[in-house]
Amino acid sequence: MPLTRRRALAASVLLASSGLAAAQGAEPPLRLIVPFTPGTGIDLIARSIGPRLSERLKRPVVVENRVGASGNLGTEAVVRAPGDGNTLLVSVNTLVMNRSLYPQLPFDPVRDLQAVSLTSWGQLILVTHPRTGWRTAGEFVEAARRAPGRLNYASPGVGTPHHLSMELLKNTARVFVTHIPYRGTGPAVTDLIGGQVDAMFLPIHVALQQVRAGRLVALAIGSDKRHPLLAEVPTLAEARAGEVNVDMWYGVFAPRSLPAAQVALLNREINDILRSDEVRKAFEAQGMDPATDTPEGFGRLVARDADRWAALIKAQGIKAE
Repeated sequence: MPLTRRRALAASVLLASSGLAAAQGAEPPLRLIVPFTPGTGIDLIARSIGPRLSERLKRPVVVENRVGASGNLGTEAVVRAPGDGNTLLVSVNTLVMNRSLYPQLPFDPVRDLQAVSLTSWGQLILVTHPRTGWRTAGEFVEAARRAPGRLNYASPGVGTPHHLSMELLKNTARVFVTHIPYRGTGPAVTDLIGGQVDAMFLPIHVALQQVRAGRLVALAIGSDKRHPLLAEVPTLAEARAGEVNVDMWYGVFAPRSLPAAQVALLNREINDILRSDEVRKAFEAQGMDPATDTPEGFGRLVARDADRWAALIKAQGIKAE
């Protein structure tokens, strides 16, 4: 082999080996585990903060959808992950609902995870199809009182925020409305529009187009205040349906063993990301309001919410499918 070719070959081998060594020594990517399918509000949050977090931390950040078991599969993956800062969970208040719905879980989502950062709040609105004739949530409640068990409502499944929000309204108003669980939001909305079911709680971004097109009627929003996207829709309290707040929180969690200094760093960086106009507009277009809190404050919120939904699940005798 000519000398020049041997030198070129040796140089290429040296370059390849040095590149391999660099790759082996490179920091692994930070995984943002989303325990639900792409396209959900949780997925939007992860994909909005992921690239910006990568820029700030100077390391790769990837979003991984780990779907299954009502979100428990992805959650457990983070619970079992080392506390090395390489794995985080992006989740919603379903996390604490599952704690009581699945008492046999091999982990406790409150005890075995630590809160890193609140990211946003999402609102649910109570909707019906036009043929019911109801124009307010108060009218829906009165109709339910007059005919216990005759009315029904849809949800994407047992234990979803849509389901438990209606159960909270029922419990507060002391009415009985029959639950019709579906396998997903799509078929539930289809039957609601078709008049096969009477009512449903839906996230604003899911219901907005149908309400504006006149295919659904918004009866109330399950928050303490009205929302700019549907400013004409009253709160449940204003509609005389009860003092009920079913806002959904979203946030980031880490394995319990992640050191406090890393938790504080992540909280600071994520909070800065959430304050940007670009992220705020992306969230608000989906009916979510960006929000920030300390790890301690978010942790207290999560614990309170876990107790609230546990009490409701016990009172209503709700069991997972």
